[in-house]
Amino acid sequence: MLPSPAPPPGRDGPLTSEARKRGPRLVPSRRTPRSALVLGGGNALGPYLAGAYERLHEAGVRPDRIVGASIGAVTGAILAGNPPERRLERLEAFWAEAALPTFRAPAAGGRGRQVYNGVHAALAAILCRPSIFRARFPGLWSVLPGVPDDVALYDHAPLRGTLERLVDFDRLNRAEVRLTLACIDLETGEDVYFDNTREEIGPEHVLASAAIAPLFPPVEIGGRLLCDPGYANNLPLGAVFDPAPAEDLVCLAVDLFSLRSPRPASLDAALERAQDIVFASAARRHVEALRREYALREALEPAGPRVRLVHLAYQAAGHELAAKALDYSPSSLRDRWAAGRRDMAGGLALLDGAAVDGPRFEYLAVDPRSAGAAAEAGARPSSGPVLDRAA
Repeated sequence: MLPSPAPPPGRDGPLTSEARKRGPRLVPSRRTPRSALVLGGGNALGPYLAGAYERLHEAGVRPDRIVGASIGAVTGAILAGNPPERRLERLEAFWAEAALPTFRAPAAGGRGRQVYNGVHAALAAILCRPSIFRARFPGLWSVLPGVPDDVALYDHAPLRGTLERLVDFDRLNRAEVRLTLACIDLETGEDVYFDNTREEIGPEHVLASAAIAPLFPPVEIGGRLLCDPGYANNLPLGAVFDPAPAEDLVCLAVDLFSLRSPRPASLDAALERAQDIVFASAARRHVEALRREYALREALEPAGPRVRLVHLAYQAAGHELAAKALDYSPSSLRDRWAAGRRDMAGGLALLDGAAVDGPRFEYLAVDPRSAGAAAEAGARPSSGPVLDRAA
């Protein structure tokens, strides 16, 4: 069972309904920015997203916009489709149902934990996860002669039922929180975005974003065959910056794969490293492009809207395997949730330390080691106007 979410500290006191209608509080001589939360894909690595949001929730931060891909789309739908006081409860329910409990996990530092993780990844592949995906026929059997062709190994139709239980799609489509879901057109390779301010979003749009080939079948919507954008756009930052924000913005980007890793010392570690690079590289290219774009913008309009991009990425522990995205063991899910909390604490601390009048684009990357120190010290964001804080 995952740890129960702690209640928000509420140190700033509740806002009245009138104050909520007015939106972000303004502080003289400083602009209060809008906030966006970008959530990447990674299947069973998703508790990292939940832990990161839990830390934001405790800090009183309520994002104005959420952009998600794959399990980030699932998480975003749960957040946008529930009132703030129920979001953590629903996230916890999702991961409690997804967990694959068996036996007690060995100590994290030993070889036994790798075996434990590997057994759980294998069991998930064989037994599936009833709340997310199930066996499909012919599926893998289609590789045999005489068996009909298939395009996927599993069927993720069970995820639709889970979403219909945990997400209020009527609320989601009222767009109190703007939600954007990223997909890829399987035939053209083009990015496709669904946005609740432009069209009605249903469970099928979330399933399309989570349909990574060849694990899950693509989903046809509006005549286009859509799938998970992970291989090309796993952290969909582009949706936030196209068009460029017209107001000051703090963008919190939560990635489930990291470009940083020790040198691989085994075949499995080399495979894990290759997987991380595939899924994390697009985010690096996005950031480089934003640096160039905003350097030009600052030269032309120095006083224009300012953007601060806080980037945190899940740094897999030494006992993680290349099959980590299928490891639904309770211990691994808890560890990832805790890592998300820790790293978001570090991200908020970086925002606190940012200069009041910095450049038009500021990239703040969270180092998990310093984030851990911030979490141990109980660091909390200050009461300044870096982000609007609601009780």
